[in-house]
Amino acid sequence: MTTLIKNAVIITMDDEKPVIKGDIGITDDIIAFVGKSKDFTPERTINANGNIVMPGLVNSHTHSPMTLLRCYADDLNLQDWLFNKIMPVEDTFTQEDIYWGSLLGCWEMISGGITAFADMYFLNKKTAQAAVESGMRANICRALQCFDETTANFEKDERMREALELYNMYNGAGEGRITVEMSAHAVYTNTPEYLMFVAQTTDRLGAGMHVHISETRRENEECIKKYGMTPTALFKSCGFFNTRTNAAHCVYLSDEDINIFKEYKISIANNPTSNLKLASGIAPTGRYIREGINVALGTDGAASNNNLNMFEEIHLAALLQKGVNENPEEVTAYEALKMASTNGAKALGIEKCGILKKGCRADLIIIDTDKPHLTPYYNPVSAVAYSAQAADVDSVMVAGKFLMEKREVKTLDTEKIKHYAKKKGGAINAACGC
Repeated sequence: MTTLIKNAVIITMDDEKPVIKGDIGITDDIIAFVGKSKDFTPERTINANGNIVMPGLVNSHTHSPMTLLRCYADDLNLQDWLFNKIMPVEDTFTQEDIYWGSLLGCWEMISGGITAFADMYFLNKKTAQAAVESGMRANICRALQCFDETTANFEKDERMREALELYNMYNGAGEGRITVEMSAHAVYTNTPEYLMFVAQTTDRLGAGMHVHISETRRENEECIKKYGMTPTALFKSCGFFNTRTNAAHCVYLSDEDINIFKEYKISIANNPTSNLKLASGIAPTGRYIREGINVALGTDGAASNNNLNMFEEIHLAALLQKGVNENPEEVTAYEALKMASTNGAKALGIEKCGILKKGCRADLIIIDTDKPHLTPYYNPVSAVAYSAQAADVDSVMVAGKFLMEKREVKTLDTEKIKHYAKKKGGAINAACGC
């Protein structure tokens, strides 16, 4: 299938030519050209009518089934929120809940221009199934937690068994769109002995690693008090970081931690909205970028955000750093877009993605600029970073196929998803007496 998208303002995310006006030719799932071509014969032509076309957004850290807990527990610190409110409800979730909650997450993400996401949760063979059906790219991992110090029990660990089943069943599924990673949830939900076991298993598989690191000051202080080292140093001492690692939050990295991140080429998934809402702090992403660390963007789960809107994360990624550092150049609009696209693809290990260039993957979005808040605009990069909204996304393409076109999601039964989510929400309300 050959497709031509013509008359577009193209944000390529190619540093050499970041913005051009012209066309994009697509052959099957690969970009044939960007600009103009006289030798391309399309089977289908789409007129962008001067709208913005850019790489699809990459949500580098989320927990998609938590869409079912949106607005369930708010205005709490992380420890109270997680252990006293969220986990007790999550313990009641069934595989069916995970499946429909994941589909709801995919629907929301597609509607907001997200083409790939990194998801950490449990019972998530159903998340992988939902991602395959949605047509999105996804990195899926089973969050591992263990407080048992008896190493003889690790081989029989139920969570690890689930993680390995997920890996064997879904790694490479969806025509290669699905990647299965390993995940140690955090230092405060695992013993060092178990972390060593997780690291050894990850190395044996050669899988990527998705982990929470230094999300709160309390996490750091308790880790240092208990082990005499930061979470980053503890993970390293347990054998982590030998494979591609995507580390969420990283609000409180020390100078030594930053050096470890640079040495092991660890990516950071910045989650500004979630960190603000849980009062976890503001990660110094401007400094991380200057240090040469790959910084991506994520929404976190809808229970701590309370949406999966990457445009809000782009806005905050730039604005927070400017305000906190009293420097309007701290994180530019272009850097914020890069965090949400190119850097996210790198964090997830998706090659030739996050950039619109010949030979790259045809993962892109069309943004409708015929809106009052985008009229007029002078710089398309600034327009997307500071003015655009998720609802402005008109069409979404992954691997050369439209998942959404003219705001119509083509791969999901949205009415069924809505019905299940509302039914589940009612059951949760009834159980908690809300």
